[in-house]
Amino acid sequence: MGLTRSSVGRLAEERSGKVPLTGHSIALAGNPNVGKSTLFNTLTGLRQHTGNWPGKTVATAQGKCRLGTETYWLTDLPGTYSLMSHSPEEQVARSYLCSGAAEAVVVVCDATCLERNLNLVLQILEITPRVLVCVNLMDEARRKGIRVDLPGLSERLGVPVVGAVARKKQSARLVLRELDRLLRGSPPPHPTVIPYPAAIEEALSAIDPIDSPLEPRFVKLKRLEGDPEMLEELGLPEVDPEVLTGLDAAGLSPQMVRDALAAGPVQLAERICRDVITYTSPGYAQRDRTLDRVLTGRISGGIVMLGLLAFLFWLTIVGANYLSDGLQWLFDQGESLLTGLLGNAPRWLFGLLIQGAYRTTAWVCAVMLPPMAIFFPLFTLLEDVGYLPRIAYNLDKPFCCCQACGKQALTMCMGFGCNAAGVVGCRIIDSPRERMLAILTNSFVPCNGRFPLLIAMLTMFFCGTGGAVWQAVLLTLVVALSVAMTLMATKLLSATILKGRPSAFALELPPYRMPQVGSVLVRSMLDRSLFVLGRAAAVAAPAGMVLWIMGNIPVADGTLLTLLGSFLEPMGRWLGLDGIILLAFLLGLPANEIVLPIALMAYLCQNSLTQMGELNQVRDVLLANGWRWQTAVCMLLFTLFHWPCSTTLLTIRKETGSWRWTALAFVLPTGFGILLCRIFTLLAG
Repeated sequence: MGLTRSSVGRLAEERSGKVPLTGHSIALAGNPNVGKSTLFNTLTGLRQHTGNWPGKTVATAQGKCRLGTETYWLTDLPGTYSLMSHSPEEQVARSYLCSGAAEAVVVVCDATCLERNLNLVLQILEITPRVLVCVNLMDEARRKGIRVDLPGLSERLGVPVVGAVARKKQSARLVLRELDRLLRGSPPPHPTVIPYPAAIEEALSAIDPIDSPLEPRFVKLKRLEGDPEMLEELGLPEVDPEVLTGLDAAGLSPQMVRDALAAGPVQLAERICRDVITYTSPGYAQRDRTLDRVLTGRISGGIVMLGLLAFLFWLTIVGANYLSDGLQWLFDQGESLLTGLLGNAPRWLFGLLIQGAYRTTAWVCAVMLPPMAIFFPLFTLLEDVGYLPRIAYNLDKPFCCCQACGKQALTMCMGFGCNAAGVVGCRIIDSPRERMLAILTNSFVPCNGRFPLLIAMLTMFFCGTGGAVWQAVLLTLVVALSVAMTLMATKLLSATILKGRPSAFALELPPYRMPQVGSVLVRSMLDRSLFVLGRAAAVAAPAGMVLWIMGNIPVADGTLLTLLGSFLEPMGRWLGLDGIILLAFLLGLPANEIVLPIALMAYLCQNSLTQMGELNQVRDVLLANGWRWQTAVCMLLFTLFHWPCSTTLLTIRKETGSWRWTALAFVLPTGFGILLCRIFTLLAG
């Protein structure tokens, strides 16, 4: 749900393929949401993030594991339902499998919906016979009364089959042992052949073989299918026209041939599953259907979605209060210790390090980051349960009404963690137009850097004695406003510079699962929260130094900081804010977490950021500098809708390859923020 420490450094280098590979090269393939990446993580020890929605991973990830003296390099391919169409996930998976880079392929399947998964297995068997089928989630299948005859499945497919629970190491070792046997050729695989209608089989036999590293039958099938893009991708010639004439004589048009080729593996998968699957509890899916009627209902779905979001915010706010108090006390003790150590240092050095870098960093860590540290694991739990795809389903119709793709709801959810990660996640959208819509509007939803500031504003000015419950309700309404503005901006772009019709896509609603609470907590705290904490501290420390310098350069009757604030004062007042707030937003471009500390330092005019343990003290400072409730409302609006942070802007530049689109991503939310602030200022006037 955001950038992680395993997204950078040595692990990213290994997964990008820059580290020389010595050993066996193995591909991991499978449908989305079958536990493929979980198996990858268990085998390699990496922490690649998994998500319960299709197409989450759109590039390959690499890692290595060992069994005895053998080394295996695993390539985790994007989740895909088929190899026959042209989405980015299918193209990446198909290209890798056809390249011959993998000595063998491990295809991960979901034991609770095996029939749908076998379609991909059979397609891969046409490309390579060296396949190991890993039937995952055997524990859930048992709980749901589903029994899979693994030996029978292996016999029908003609390749080895192993049952597994991907998160368990003993299952991972079993997969490696079977993989070792497969690579040694004992016993050799004899994959089943997908039968097609007699006319198509005759046409296949009539196609002359060509010299190709790919399987001969697969080559003939692709040539017979005749897709120009596929033939170009695989470097295959078109089929002899006489073969097509024979199909025409049999009454099969090119489209009917393609339909028959697509139906072949599906029909065979149905027959195999009838033989190897037994249902001991036929009503096992009834609970999921009942839950779906509530969670995805036309009215109940929206009510539950808002209620659940409010509950998450309530837990975040309550927990953040305790965490902030503890961290503030810890940082106060740290400052006392550092003051003793640097007591004899020059004033400029003490101010630069303690009053500038340390106090700004302490503020960001103690006040601004605890809500994010709590919200991350709570949101990830929703992922593990399988609720996020239901949110996308509920929001699909509104996005389609805006001429956009329902997958944009998924990238929007990723933006709640980090807008930069949400922009990268837009790769799951096939249409370039719809992908651009999602990229340009992703920063309309608040990221982890803006959530704490929103919570602080609501706490100080609007909650009164209502406590955390009222805070959670108001924060939910604020987030709902950001979603509404996302839809409005999407509609505006669709009607102007990005006109077009929405495309169709398949969205899987995975079965509900018990979340892996321990894994979520560890992964969220160690791999996400601490990573973001370090990133925020890396920005806050130098920013604190710059602030201290600006606050100590005398200019006229004040400092450089107050002078710049005075210069921006007319524009700030026009928006219902003031010059100091606008200056804080401008200087906070590297990270939203430092906006409020900048404003406080400028307001206090004490050349440094004063220690503040409670938000009541902050509120007193703001009120003393002319803040009213109207100012707080405009602050909320501008916090929601202003330019993305520098990290997000650079990510947009990288994803779009254009500074013009990046400039539009800067201007679009800022324009909405200015417009909303001005309208409110006039109405509240």
